[in-house]
Amino acid sequence: MRWIRRVFAALGLLLVVAAACGLWYARQTLPVLDGQLQLSGLSAPVQVRRDASDVTHVLASRSTDAWMALGYVHAQERGWQLAFNRAVMRGTLSSFLGPATLETDKLMRTLGIRQAAVRQLGLLPPEAKAAVEAYSAGINAYFAHTEEARTPEFLLLGVNPREAAAAGGWWDAADSVGWSIMLALDLGGNWGNEFARLSALQVLDTDALWELFPPYPGEPRAASADLGKLYRELGVYRNGAGQKQSAVSEPPAHDLRSRIAQDLRAWTDTFGHSEGKGSNNWVLAGSRTRSGKPLLANDPHLGLSAPAIWYFARLQAPDTPDQKGLDVIGATLPGTPFVVLGRTANAAWGFTNTGPDVQDLYLEQINPDNPGQYRVPSADGQPAWAPFTVRPEVIQVKGQPDVTHMVRHTRHGPVLSDAQALHREVIDTSRFVLSLRWTALEADDGNVLATLEANRAQSVDELLAAFADFQAPMQSVVMADRAGRIAYKAAGRVPVRAPDNDIRGVAPSPGWEARYDWTGWLPYADTPQDDGGARGWVATANQRVHGPDYPHFLTQDWAAPYRMERIAQLLEQTPQHDLASLQRIQGDLYAASTLRLLPFLQKAQSAHPLAAAAQQALQGFDGVMRADAAAPLIYSAWVDEFTRGVVGGRLGEQRFKTLYGKRLFRNAVEGILESDNKAWCGPAGCAQASGAALTRALDRLQAVHGADVARWRWGDAHPAISVHRPMSEVKPLAKLFEVRVPTGGDPFTVNVGQYHLDKADAPYANRHAASLRALYDLEDLDRSVFIYQTGQSGNLFSSRYRDMSATWAANEHRPLSLNPPAWKHTLELRP
Repeated sequence: MRWIRRVFAALGLLLVVAAACGLWYARQTLPVLDGQLQLSGLSAPVQVRRDASDVTHVLASRSTDAWMALGYVHAQERGWQLAFNRAVMRGTLSSFLGPATLETDKLMRTLGIRQAAVRQLGLLPPEAKAAVEAYSAGINAYFAHTEEARTPEFLLLGVNPREAAAAGGWWDAADSVGWSIMLALDLGGNWGNEFARLSALQVLDTDALWELFPPYPGEPRAASADLGKLYRELGVYRNGAGQKQSAVSEPPAHDLRSRIAQDLRAWTDTFGHSEGKGSNNWVLAGSRTRSGKPLLANDPHLGLSAPAIWYFARLQAPDTPDQKGLDVIGATLPGTPFVVLGRTANAAWGFTNTGPDVQDLYLEQINPDNPGQYRVPSADGQPAWAPFTVRPEVIQVKGQPDVTHMVRHTRHGPVLSDAQALHREVIDTSRFVLSLRWTALEADDGNVLATLEANRAQSVDELLAAFADFQAPMQSVVMADRAGRIAYKAAGRVPVRAPDNDIRGVAPSPGWEARYDWTGWLPYADTPQDDGGARGWVATANQRVHGPDYPHFLTQDWAAPYRMERIAQLLEQTPQHDLASLQRIQGDLYAASTLRLLPFLQKAQSAHPLAAAAQQALQGFDGVMRADAAAPLIYSAWVDEFTRGVVGGRLGEQRFKTLYGKRLFRNAVEGILESDNKAWCGPAGCAQASGAALTRALDRLQAVHGADVARWRWGDAHPAISVHRPMSEVKPLAKLFEVRVPTGGDPFTVNVGQYHLDKADAPYANRHAASLRALYDLEDLDRSVFIYQTGQSGNLFSSRYRDMSATWAANEHRPLSLNPPAWKHTLELRP
């Protein structure tokens, strides 16, 4: 027995030593928040102070010092986020993840994010260029000289930027410009809808297509062309289209790098996919507030990630003889040197995605006698040909030889189908390819300059002038100042299409017909705007932002107006608002879309053993998608199964699978049910399809949540999941790195909770929601508040990694003040 005791003693000692080593390592990864550090390149010391809200205040003597210090702080707090985003943007993931991410790298190289960023950087005015250069120097200085241990992600994946950063060449100014383009890519998703229509038309005629993708309420079809006939006559589809092709040889699914790749492909599949992406913002004039001064609210909806996409900070520097000063506080975007959403001492602003059609896909016909050429317009109508521009991209692949990817370019832009396996599964790429025209790739994009000028604006007039340079993605900006003025402006570049363009960017257009080319840009003066005079407020929620008499075409792919109508209803219910009433609106969980379809569910006939209990749970359901109720779960599962059975049944399993998930087809389902459309539901009609959907839904819910309907809870199926890339794909580590909290809401509530139904393990989980909430009081801007869903730190071992999550889920806030009463941490960065 003595040897057994010795073995257990030895094991115990080993565990103690291991725990001590782990604790020592964890502490070594934490950033220095107090004391002094050196930062080469500063002109004078910079104070980096963190207040009780954990907002980082960067107090400098010059603007360039403030931007450099922010780069250092972002690297301190969000080092892995910067490294991972840089690899995605540059198309270098395969250098440390291997062949499993090759398709993602090919897409980024094909889009030419890096090349576009270099072009845009070259056209920046000197001060804007100096800002991104100073910020980049701060990032490199941290990685080159820090004595902190690398966080687990760096160690597990073998990424070490130290040597490149020491040479000043790891993060550069073009990376900061490029990350702005990446945000536009995430929000500018029209190309996905265009391709979805092309794919669906292989099995639908044009009339059925418009039932699947209905026009915005009250509008005619945006395209007058018979798209189904056009594509059939051109012969664009490949034989057996829709059959799965494997683009790369992958490791087994249990392999870490393969799981990461699957997640990344799912993520990049959302690029070019617009349904469900959105935000809320509104601004009230003093006539509609208790204080007599404006109030402004903003909650941009983005994919939830850990760490969060935002980092709250203040940048302060006085005017100097050679530099303008600034004093601004709000949400910064790690990778860029400015406050993207926030306020100055006298003005505030907030964004939502406007969502105009700024991406067009073009069918480029290949010369059958020379595959190096594609068809271009000709004056005599006879086929004319031009050579593809070709650029080789060498991609390093861990554990394998380098891969050379040939990027083809047409007069419209990059050939997207060379990098999208889904495109190659549908179209006959021996005869046609798909190219992309996109505003964000234009060389003269002015986003950096616009954001810089907004950071100095002290009035609505100055904000309006600043955003004149903003281009992509177009944003619906609400703004207010302490003088009492409010305004709304759609800021961004929108292409103008010719009057005889009968497709209008709804679906891929023949690239050799000049009538489908863009003819110019909509002037900034002509984009939608509103001074709030009519009602004393302006609000946007990704709905159509102009009236029916607006003379310019922006898009037809607006979000359904449910959120906007609810915001308007709640704003009008209260004659005069304060921060508390705006907070309640941001937290609202009522879904008019649910009540619209609820009668069909309540009439559904099912022989399932739980059907009676389910119908009982639906009695008295008021459409409020509460986390602690069963009815929202039953409804969501039923409408999901109805869509799978009816829409999926007509499109075919494989095609439906590629289109569904993040695209819900809710507008189509409403039209199908309300018209009892037997072409979709089948000869027995939609009542029979509805009952069958309820049976399947109850089967699924019983398997996951048990047989007691009274114990079902929407919040159990609908937790907000802030995913970590890549550790969410490693099951033993996912719970450590992810941030999860139960939530209510759904894709159509003001307090939004967008789910991705293609996620088999958690199809109703809230994955796309308010990435931050902010409320600004123009009577006293230091009463403004904010919150987001994780915490300031991107370090798993930090107590600040997830400390905002419960507050966010409860729709509560933290103060956002330029003059906090005390400091929790004070760090001095010295030259």
